[in-house]
Amino acid sequence: MTARVHPTAIVDPSAELGLDVVVEPFAVVGRGVVVGAGTTIGTRATVYGPTTLGAGCSVGIGAVIGTDPQDLKYEGGGEVSELVIGEETNIREYVTINRGTSASGSTVVGPRCYLMSYVHIAHDCRLGEGVILANAVQLAGHVDIGAFAQIGGLTPVHQFVRIGAHAFIGGGSRVPQDVPPFARTAGNPIRFYGINAVGLRRAGFDADLRLTIQRAYRVLFNSTLPRSEAIDRVRDGSGHIPEVGQLLDFLATSERGVMV
Repeated sequence: MTARVHPTAIVDPSAELGLDVVVEPFAVVGRGVVVGAGTTIGTRATVYGPTTLGAGCSVGIGAVIGTDPQDLKYEGGGEVSELVIGEETNIREYVTINRGTSASGSTVVGPRCYLMSYVHIAHDCRLGEGVILANAVQLAGHVDIGAFAQIGGLTPVHQFVRIGAHAFIGGGSRVPQDVPPFARTAGNPIRFYGINAVGLRRAGFDADLRLTIQRAYRVLFNSTLPRSEAIDRVRDGSGHIPEVGQLLDFLATSERGVMV
C-alpha cells in the first residue's frame, strides 16, 4: 500500500515515503527526509532533514526531530549534518532530537529503541540497539549509550559521557561521568549499587556469566587494590570472557573518568 498522508499534513516533494507510511493530521515532513516502510508520523509531529527513519518506527504527537544542533559552533547549511534512526524505534510525545555536527556528521539512534515523552537527544549522540530512555531524560551532545542500556526519568547526562551496554541508571540521577557496562546506578551524586542483575537475566545472561561479571566488579570497585592492579588481576583471571573484556576495555578507554 502506498503512503497515506492526511490532507492537513505538509510533505516536502523531495521527501521519500516508503510503503504503508502514515502521516497524520498537521504533521510536517521536510526536505531531505527518508521514511521507511510502515512508519507512522504522528499528529503535529515535525521531521526535518537530512533525516532517515527506519522501517516500522513511530513518531509521537508533537515530536520534533532532525532539527539543527544546539551548538554555537554549528555553521548552518554548509555543514554536513544528519539524523539516522533505526528500525522499529518508538519515539513518544514531544521528544526532540537534533542532527549531528561536523564533529561526527550525524546523530544516530539504533533500532528498537524506546524514547519516552519529553526526551531530548542532542547533536552527535550515539544510541545502540534497544536503549530505553524514560520520560524527560536529557542527553547533552556527544553522549554514547551502549545497547540495551536503560535510563530512568528526569535524568540529565553530561556531554561526552559514555554509558555502557546493559547499564541501568535510576530516575532522577545526574550523570557527569562514564557509567560502565552492566552496572546498576542511581542518585545525585550518582553511585554504584551492584550489577544490573535483573536486566542481565532478562537479556539472557546465564547465572554463571552474571556471577563472573559480579566477581569482576568486586575486584575492580570494592577491593583496596589500585585501579590498574585490579584491572590486571581481572584480565588475568577472566579477561578471556567477552563480557569481562568489554568491561575492561571500557575502563581503559574512558576519558571523563568512571563514576564508580
